Amino acid sequence: MKIAIIGGGPAGLMAAEAASAAGAQLGQPVEPLQIDLYDAMASVGRKFLLAGKGGLNLTHSEPVEPFLARYGTRRARIAPLLASFGPDAIRAWAKGLGIETFVGTSGRLFPSDLKAAPLLRAWLRRLRRAGVTFHVRHRWRGWDEQDLGALRFDTPQGPQTVKADAVILALGGGSWPKLGSDGAWVPLLAGRGVRIEPLRPANCGFDVGSIGRVGWTDHFRAKFAGHPVKSVAVIVKTAEGGELRQQGEFVITETGVEGGAIYALSARLRDEIQAKGVATLFLDLAPDRDLPRLIEDLSQPRGSRTVAKQLQSRAGIAGVKAGLLREVLPKEVFADPARLAAAIKALPFRLVAPRPLEEAISTAGGVAFEALDERLMVRAVPGLFCAGEMLDWEAPTGGYLLTACLASGRAAGAGAVAWLRPPAS
Repeated sequence: MKIAIIGGGPAGLMAAEAASAAGAQLGQPVEPLQIDLYDAMASVGRKFLLAGKGGLNLTHSEPVEPFLARYGTRRARIAPLLASFGPDAIRAWAKGLGIETFVGTSGRLFPSDLKAAPLLRAWLRRLRRAGVTFHVRHRWRGWDEQDLGALRFDTPQGPQTVKADAVILALGGGSWPKLGSDGAWVPLLAGRGVRIEPLRPANCGFDVGSIGRVGWTDHFRAKFAGHPVKSVAVIVKTAEGGELRQQGEFVITETGVEGGAIYALSARLRDEIQAKGVATLFLDLAPDRDLPRLIEDLSQPRGSRTVAKQLQSRAGIAGVKAGLLREVLPKEVFADPARLAAAIKALPFRLVAPRPLEEAISTAGGVAFEALDERLMVRAVPGLFCAGEMLDWEAPTGGYLLTACLASGRAAGAGAVAWLRPPAS
């Protein structure tokens, strides 16, 4: 029996590991289990390596309830996957590969050397020892029109077809086309009657805008594009009258904003733009000072000092933060300490569009969970399983993306073996 896994990212690799482990637990059947993994790129794990460039964030150490809340409306679908393979299991799995881990000050969990390459090398060695066969430069093109049981691939040797008893797709979303996650699988699955939710950018940047203009003014863009804005809080108002607040930093881009504090709220901002055509983001440029204190500080006589010097000395506002104030506020506000302080604590920006999907860190949308059974098998196509970011879920950065990819890959790999060889009743 053969299982074909298409996609050599974390979900696909974990599916291969889980399938080989599940097959081994069944003992020595009459017909051995063959596991072949196919990837369009010249090597597997490329996105995994890229994600680890600044330090591989494997998962997060926060308690279960807030961890699960990171998956939003898909929490109920992700929770069973993480119950089987969550943060603690990931840490034990890494240790089994000889990789020690540590929890950083932010609660994120990393390999001790912060590197992805040693972990990937150890993982691939173990998979090869378990009998997994890798086929690189094999780009999946769907099924043979005359034989829906045959997979079509473009390879350096020309088109090839492959037969498999079960297929696991772990093809990623659509946000990393250069690394193979290009969403080309969407029409292929839709053509087989699989329900697909539209792919949308997640953990993405946004374009700012004002009436009659998209992007910053020429002066602000020329002076501050590429500059980080640190020690701020990003605020989004909710329909219920509350607010979501994310403290951290972000970066000014040529057309708007991107970065960690923005990504954490990007799902809500994206959905608001889709519903209303625009979203309003508020910036607290002085999160360590409350409004009364800020009014008092700015009300101090400035004598011969300029407004810029007063802002810097009394409120710690200079550089790009001062530029943001001047980008939004009319001149007369700078002469009114109360209005200026209120603006510093909640400076409004109109966001008019998320950046394109191919610029996003991750993808929302994909194969609907309603189209899958509890083993992640497509109900409309028995023997076809899906895992990873191509499923319809999203989460912020911080280890949550990789955790769910690994957990869903594990579920699909074990599910494929269970489907092929159901336990004896």
